[in-house]
Amino acid sequence: MVFNASDPSGAGGLSADITAIASVGAHPLPVVTGAYVRDTGEVFDHFAFDEEAVAEQARTILEDVPVQVIKVGFAGSPEALSTIAEIAADYPDVPLIAYMPSLSWWDEGPTDLYEDAFKELLLPQTTVLVGNHSTLWRWLLPDWSSERSPTARDIAKAASEMGVPYTLVTGVPLPDQFIDNVLATPQAVLASEKFERFDAVFAGAGDTLSAALAALVAGGADLAAATTEALAYLDRCLDGGFRPGMGHVVPDRLFWAQPEADAADDEDPSSGQTAFDLPAHDTKH
Repeated sequence: MVFNASDPSGAGGLSADITAIASVGAHPLPVVTGAYVRDTGEVFDHFAFDEEAVAEQARTILEDVPVQVIKVGFAGSPEALSTIAEIAADYPDVPLIAYMPSLSWWDEGPTDLYEDAFKELLLPQTTVLVGNHSTLWRWLLPDWSSERSPTARDIAKAASEMGVPYTLVTGVPLPDQFIDNVLATPQAVLASEKFERFDAVFAGAGDTLSAALAALVAGGADLAAATTEALAYLDRCLDGGFRPGMGHVVPDRLFWAQPEADAADDEDPSSGQTAFDLPAHDTKH
């Protein structure tokens, strides 16, 4: 079950959740928490659903389908976070994977209220917290005074003080244009994958990663193996990324659906085997 906002650009939000979860072999149960007003370049606004609407969506499907994992993206309001926390408390044996996106597009007042509610209500029930290094640093370690940047274990320690046993920190800067992605506890690094930094700016990478991780955990993979596989999946999504509009690059979460280059080159257009007789277009799939 995924709680997230609708994203009309298709870059993140429920669009990312649904395609990533289905792509790695699980069935998504999407609960709409609101709607972004955005394009592929930036977020302009967000309209939050009433918390009762969020609760009715979730509880209705929970009475019908056994849920293996709960994933929380952008809930839109402290009230919605409270509702989600109440629902999660009724299913204490179901792992909860929470993703904290960058909220730099939002005003400072709503951002502070949302982050405080997330910290107080949702983190105590979170199994794995996922977030970018700079986002989690600013949120969980606002008074960090050391000249060095906090490590993934430093951030995991701050999260553990709120009740989070595992933290997946992405985008940790490394020398020579590399970044590290680290699953950590305060005591140890459980998994680490280093990737070369892409030149492009992506929209929706965090939602893609956290959704894939949730689906793999739901499928029975242990957390370290699921993290490694989810990061490899994200790397392939980013490698195949495309720019549908004038803004950022969108991860191709269905990269595996593309025909192989050799097969496409060898196809005889006169064979009559094409599935659709349509003119060429600019969409990805």
